[in-house]
Amino acid sequence: MKEYRLEGLSCANCAASLESEIKKLEHGEKAKVQFNSSKLVVSEQVDMKQVEKILASDGASIVPEAKTIEYKLEGLSCANCAATLEKEIQKLDFGQDAKVHFASNKLVVHEQADLDAIKKILASDGAAIMEAQKETHHDQGHHRMDKMKRQLIGSVLLFIGALIVGKFDSTYAVPIYILAIGLSGYSTFLKGLKNLAKFTFNMDSLMTIALTGAVLIGEWKEATVVAILFGLNEMLESYGMQKARKSMESLLNIAPKEATLLGNGEEKRIPIEHLKVHDVVIVKAGEKIPSDGIVVQGMSSVNEAAITGESLPIDKQNGDFVFGGSINNEGVLYVQMEKEYEDSSLAKILHLVEEAQEAKTPTELFVNEFAKYYTPAIIIIAMLVMFVPPLLLGAEWMPWIYQGLAVLIVGCPCALILSFPIAIVSGLTVNARNGILVKGGVVLEQLGQLKQIAFDKTGTLTKGKPHVAHEKMYDQETCYLVSAAIEQKSSHPLAQAVFAHVVASIKQIPTVEDIQTLPGLGVTAVLHQQTYRIGNEKIIRDFSLSDAVKQDIKQMKAQGLTLVVVSDEKQVLGIFGLEDEIRPESKKIIADLHEVGIQKAIMVTGDHMQTAEKVAQQIGLDEYYGNLLPEQKVAKIKELTQVNKTAMVGDGINDAPALATANVGIAMGKGTDSAIEVADVVLMQDHLGKLPQAISISKKVNRIIKVNLLIALSLKLIALLLTIPGMLTLWIAILSDMGATIIVTLTSLTILLQKTSR
Repeated sequence: MKEYRLEGLSCANCAASLESEIKKLEHGEKAKVQFNSSKLVVSEQVDMKQVEKILASDGASIVPEAKTIEYKLEGLSCANCAATLEKEIQKLDFGQDAKVHFASNKLVVHEQADLDAIKKILASDGAAIMEAQKETHHDQGHHRMDKMKRQLIGSVLLFIGALIVGKFDSTYAVPIYILAIGLSGYSTFLKGLKNLAKFTFNMDSLMTIALTGAVLIGEWKEATVVAILFGLNEMLESYGMQKARKSMESLLNIAPKEATLLGNGEEKRIPIEHLKVHDVVIVKAGEKIPSDGIVVQGMSSVNEAAITGESLPIDKQNGDFVFGGSINNEGVLYVQMEKEYEDSSLAKILHLVEEAQEAKTPTELFVNEFAKYYTPAIIIIAMLVMFVPPLLLGAEWMPWIYQGLAVLIVGCPCALILSFPIAIVSGLTVNARNGILVKGGVVLEQLGQLKQIAFDKTGTLTKGKPHVAHEKMYDQETCYLVSAAIEQKSSHPLAQAVFAHVVASIKQIPTVEDIQTLPGLGVTAVLHQQTYRIGNEKIIRDFSLSDAVKQDIKQMKAQGLTLVVVSDEKQVLGIFGLEDEIRPESKKIIADLHEVGIQKAIMVTGDHMQTAEKVAQQIGLDEYYGNLLPEQKVAKIKELTQVNKTAMVGDGINDAPALATANVGIAMGKGTDSAIEVADVVLMQDHLGKLPQAISISKKVNRIIKVNLLIALSLKLIALLLTIPGMLTLWIAILSDMGATIIVTLTSLTILLQKTSR
């Protein structure tokens, strides 16, 4: 299978129509046109000229393929620095689409881009492309932290030495202060000089100016403390991001690396990338299943927690479907591969999780844009503090130059920019760990802002499987016998429900003859030379019904039940009233959603109003709308979104247009391809049990980001106000910035402490 990027897809329905047409082509039966991500997945054997013609019929086309290469990076110091490096790389030939991802430490760039030039740009900020044979990213981060610790400890020891020497002779203390400043702040100083040469103003530029100024006015002691504290600040930033990344990486490392292939009676270990559809693999106790497949031999329990978030093991035997990445608890399973690894649920999940780390929320984009103007503004304010009092008010120069340098340090935007990435990566990680895939920071933010949730009924609030809820019998023995005999081999859901209801009461099921299907009515069959009917109420429209039967039918219909009538050629033997069984957890979930701040839980369904009303009353919905055609359902969702932020919850197949219309589309269904593709949020379970927690986590992320911003800005404002009475010192300035960074980091990491529900 090959993937192409599309442009010009106009709507989800159009995408479905195009997919249907492409599937008619030779080798096109597995084609998928994915509207949400504008992608086409199709067999490499299909005639692409025919595919392009079909796409063109609806104004769509394949985007010319730009081959990119992904590199792992080391040494990225901050999100702002990553953004600056990205802009520089984008200026190169073939670099216009380059991406430097701070959260996942990755560079994605066109294969024809000048790699040597890219390495130089990265080196200007102390970053580099990680060599393939080097340690894992986590090990690299660990070594970088160790290096920073050694430098800080060395700087602190030199500083203490300088203080001691300074008591005897301050002249000899100066070289020691210089060594301490250099050990802790040389990398910042060099990066700052390069930035100033390019008129780029960021935190490195501000620190370089502040350090240089402090040294020039002879504040050696305070310049050293600033360098040490800024080094400590950088280490804390790195620690926070490394902690969040480590949590995310532990999630991404769940994929097995090798599989045991069974071929010609022999076992062979191969990389999972080499597995093909229909290959049979052997999965021993404790091993991970390499890709999605079907059990063809063996019996065991399987832990699917990595995929669905469910901790309880699930029993598997011949014919059962298993997820790649799930763990075989005991025994040996022989599994036939249904998908190559790159097409498996696990691979798609991991790809989505990686992509989600880099999506920027509107608030984050605003703050990043704000930081562009904020930093130059701080420099202007610092200049005013330095020069206005001495020039216009006759104040002494040195104290106000000192105050201006302190303002520069206060102005470092570290804490502001750090308010987001750790919190967002932590939120995405906790949700993914819990079997909830949130497609990026934008969706995470919106999920926490929801006020209304609209639910499809069938398969979402209900099990999507009818059962007999009520019955009226006039000749129970004959009715049960006839029902069991006629319905035993039927695949119709209503027939299966009736058969399941009556079969326990029948000792021996007789064989019927001359079965005839009456379209839109039901079935007739002969049993013991007597003709019987079973179907909806129209199948007895030629009967003269008694008042009692008429009343029973009326009452059962008023209850929103679907009727199955059993009769002979003269009279009704019995009536079964069926309904779609409500999921046992639905009522509690609606209550929990109200608790986490959802104002309205709404049902939109194609079922008739009596059924909708009954379900709504039983589970505590605030509003319900029945008899809705698919286009009417979309119109209702549009109407709801105009009132408030609204999510739509469905199965990801029938509800695709409505999911796409809502502010947030939420799909459920054990990770089916269509569910993963169409929705903004995917619940990997086949129930809604974890939806309230997903919203709760998202609200916590939003709340923490706001708190982070408030803390960062408040501490800086307090420090800046200290310039009015002339009380701001370099120590206070760097402590205010470092304090904000520590608080922002720690509050963001508390998200990782969120307990996952089971």
